[in-house]
Amino acid sequence: MTRKETTHGGAEAIILAGGSGTRMGGDKQYLPLAGRPMLEWTVEAFTGSGLFSSVILALGPENLKKHGAAWARAGVKTVPAGATRMASLKNAFRLVSPGAALVAVHDGARPFADKQLIKACLDRAGAAGAAVPAVPLKDTVKKIAAGGGAFEGTLDRAALVAVQTPQCYRRGVLEALLAAARPGVDYTDESQLLESLGVKVAAVPSSYRNIKVTTPEDLLIAEAFMKNEKNVRTEPAKAAPARLCRAGFGYDIHRLVEGRPLILGGVKIDYLKGLLGHSDGDVVLHSVCDALLGSISAGEIGVYFPPTDLTLMGISSVEIAKKTLEVLAARKAGIVNVDITILAEEPKLKPYYDAIRDSVAGILKMDRADVSIKAKSREGLGDIGHGEAIVCYAVASVVK
Repeated sequence: MTRKETTHGGAEAIILAGGSGTRMGGDKQYLPLAGRPMLEWTVEAFTGSGLFSSVILALGPENLKKHGAAWARAGVKTVPAGATRMASLKNAFRLVSPGAALVAVHDGARPFADKQLIKACLDRAGAAGAAVPAVPLKDTVKKIAAGGGAFEGTLDRAALVAVQTPQCYRRGVLEALLAAARPGVDYTDESQLLESLGVKVAAVPSSYRNIKVTTPEDLLIAEAFMKNEKNVRTEPAKAAPARLCRAGFGYDIHRLVEGRPLILGGVKIDYLKGLLGHSDGDVVLHSVCDALLGSISAGEIGVYFPPTDLTLMGISSVEIAKKTLEVLAARKAGIVNVDITILAEEPKLKPYYDAIRDSVAGILKMDRADVSIKAKSREGLGDIGHGEAIVCYAVASVVK
């Protein structure tokens, strides 16, 4: 874990990631950036800074359902996002500890805030009550006439800035700000409410790199910035949940023969043939275990259960799965989900989907919702299509 600094004792961070991303054509927070979801880079900047005792993430309902458990395992609190930015902030503020002296509020789609900027904003907020990072405008700014057909004036660019996040507050100031917010009003920037409360917001000089990814063009710029990040970005902080997301792929094939039981995912299938193997031939558990071991670079099941060891003849693949779980636990890795695809011409496996799914979830100590089972045929092609063998592919993701 990254050692947390004590200068801001009890500072906590709120990251708002509940936007729909309509201008991006999809969920922008989870768009890939340098090979990882953008939101992971954003959260990492705060969890890896050592400045916060807690990080709270507001997610939309689908992302909360899909990713909430993984964030929780990584030590990040999650709350459901509201219908507006202010509603999301109110939801998240409920999880801020009563003793937190300072609170930082940041955009989930702003992945380049660095520790120096975050600390500067916290320092100024501690002194002034509120602090907002900003950069001077580079373009000439004009006021457009009603209807948008013509300009009616040029504004003094020297007196204008573009504000960013993290916007930092003393806890009491943020609490007053939230109380002053009118229900149903969507504030694009929560600090604008402070003007009506008579609070002077400190301006903190920021960087043009601290962009908010809002359009496809922004994503291209962010990719270019990321390529130049040599230190923090290529060697993520150990405390960051983002670096803990890993995936593995597994594959197995066994020949179908008479006189053997057919076991798939720990479930006995009613069929006249079974899978030939050193163990019980359970291609489902074998491929899943290989995927899990691969996700943490721990080899494959043959390393732990070599086919040359005759004492293992006929071993249940449930035992192989138990050993895999031990290896994962030793590496401090937790399973996020598994996706399984079985290739078999016969028997028809759709009637067994629920049983296999429940069995795999129970063996791996997972939620059923995180286990996916599919079966495909080979349309009569090859060994699989002739009913001579069964293949299984598996993809698994873990956090560690």
